[in-house]
Amino acid sequence: MELFEAITKRHCYRGQFRDEPVKREDLTKIVQAGLDAPSGCNRQTTTFVVVDEPKLVSEIAKMHPANKGMFTAKAFIACIINRVHKPVYEGTMSFEVEDCSTAVQNMLLAITALGYAGGWIDGWLRVGEHNETIGNMLGVPQDKIVRVIIPIGIPAEDVKPPLKMPFDERAWFNKYKL
Repeated sequence: MELFEAITKRHCYRGQFRDEPVKREDLTKIVQAGLDAPSGCNRQTTTFVVVDEPKLVSEIAKMHPANKGMFTAKAFIACIINRVHKPVYEGTMSFEVEDCSTAVQNMLLAITALGYAGGWIDGWLRVGEHNETIGNMLGVPQDKIVRVIIPIGIPAEDVKPPLKMPFDERAWFNKYKL
């Protein structure tokens, strides 16, 4: 799939997945897209755990039965950052959240380009200590935290991306306009 087509088609899929596995070589390509993302001061702070073992996938999936995409996922990618962000720029700024976000976007584009679907699960992780529970299940060290989890699979439903506002309502040249 061509890059701009993948950008246009990419969206957070919340529907059910087919009962078919995600190929490990595709999971490797997807995570490599995350590893290839730029990072602040090239610190490369985001790390990943790819979950494709069916029993572990099922344990994670059961944690959020209301989200059909997560509940029927065939694999997950856990995106992990430092619990305490280490300043890297002028001793005061950290870019770990931005680095993680850039990696996630790259991976979601790769997921789309390979014909899979996935979603960006972030807020739910920070409610009820789901990030801690998943981190413990995956052996994440205590000084790290699961910031985003991406459920992946082959979509069972044909869902179109939501409509986007036109360019001239959100972007302008040289001056902000309303």
